Amino acid sequence: MKNRFHNPIYLLFAIATATSGCASMAPDSTAPEIAAGVPAAFDKTETDGPYQPARWWTAFEDPVLDKVLDEALAKNLDLAEASARLRAAEARARLSKSGLFPQVNAGLNGSYSDSPTAGTSFGAIAGAGGSPGRLQNETYSSSLTFSYELDIWGKLRNDARAGRADAIAAAADLQAARLAVLAESITSYFDIADARHQIALTTKIIDVLGDRVEQTEDRYRRGLVTSFELYQVRQDFRTVQASLPQRESQLAATEGQLAVLVGRYSNNMAELIGKSLSPKLIFEPVPAGLPIDLLTQRPDVFAESQRLESARYNLGARRAERFPALSLSAGSGSQAGSPSDALNIFDNWILNLGAGLTAPLFQGGRIKANIEVADAQYAQQTAVYARTILTAYQEVGTAIERYEEERQRYRFLFSQLDEAQATAALQSRRFANGVGSYVDYLDALRAQYQVQSSLSSAARDVALARLGVHRALGGSWDAVPRAPDIMTRPPARQGDK
Repeated sequence: MKNRFHNPIYLLFAIATATSGCASMAPDSTAPEIAAGVPAAFDKTETDGPYQPARWWTAFEDPVLDKVLDEALAKNLDLAEASARLRAAEARARLSKSGLFPQVNAGLNGSYSDSPTAGTSFGAIAGAGGSPGRLQNETYSSSLTFSYELDIWGKLRNDARAGRADAIAAAADLQAARLAVLAESITSYFDIADARHQIALTTKIIDVLGDRVEQTEDRYRRGLVTSFELYQVRQDFRTVQASLPQRESQLAATEGQLAVLVGRYSNNMAELIGKSLSPKLIFEPVPAGLPIDLLTQRPDVFAESQRLESARYNLGARRAERFPALSLSAGSGSQAGSPSDALNIFDNWILNLGAGLTAPLFQGGRIKANIEVADAQYAQQTAVYARTILTAYQEVGTAIERYEEERQRYRFLFSQLDEAQATAALQSRRFANGVGSYVDYLDALRAQYQVQSSLSSAARDVALARLGVHRALGGSWDAVPRAPDIMTRPPARQGDK
């Protein structure tokens, strides 16, 4: 036993076993200063509520929208591309991890040679006793080889951890793409619903203005209005008429955009969304005091945190390249002159053991440059991660504030609709009783349609503002009670009369 440790192979193996896994050149994991100082919670809103990131879009209570989003998640080509990138990243992670394990290979070899003995020492001997002959030889061998690099300084471990972090970041990128597709699909869906409503209201306004032109022309012939007033009414009528093709073109473009998101051609969208859409207006406030931990639910924040870890491990792996690398190898097999004897490993066995210690002496600055590159990438990713957190916090605050403002705007417009409807009803009664003019009724009716048009856009803006909160948080809170129809009266705020 004493003589065995004088063998350099056993000595290197003993040193490597004692030191393997004890060293790591990666820097300590520390959060950027901006991330360490982030507030504990977002600014408070009106009510408390739990957080629930799964299938938050079902709170809109629209089966057609649910069907659209299910198809987008299943068939969107951006998601297919992101899914393929994730598969590639996971394969690269497995590839980087493979260096931690021994490499074992098996082999079977056979060779046959037939050459003249002339010109060789065998030929000289054969020539003295007779004519030259031929030399034939058959060799068969089986082998099992083993090689392993001992990860003394943590290079292979850090490379494997960096690959794994990159794969996790790719998975988060897939979730970010999924969230983006959902948001774009919901936006297109509400734009389509609003565009269809706007076209219907514009058609009604055109009809009203057509009657208004006829009434003004009659009054002009009777000398009750000036030519300038008639000109203004006609111009107004033509302007509204001209806006209808533009709205129809915008509707077609939005439907085409949604078709791309769900992986369809635009002429096949009718069976998916039909002709009548009934999205719901979710008017409930954002929960109060949402914890800042919700930022970790954002896939982009999580992805950048994993890329920061990958850069940290990559720096450790590059630092480890400055130190010697120790590799072990072993080979076992058999060799004989016939196939059957080659398989007789008990009599014809071969054993080879080896160990190698390789230390970099001169690399032309390659190792140092690689370390500087990795260090700069780590610093760069630290800044990216800090900026992502800061941006995410700002986006959440902005989204919540925008949602609150859009809710208030919708309330104002809804109260204006009450007044417009009351005015139109009054003018209708006055005209029916013979105390009011038909022109006054048409003007009141047009005003009502215009307010309804503004209210439809406001309802869409409320829905998209809430969607902005969902997107900023990377999900949503728990579903609130049943949402009213998009055109129903919004619930009164506490303290409102």
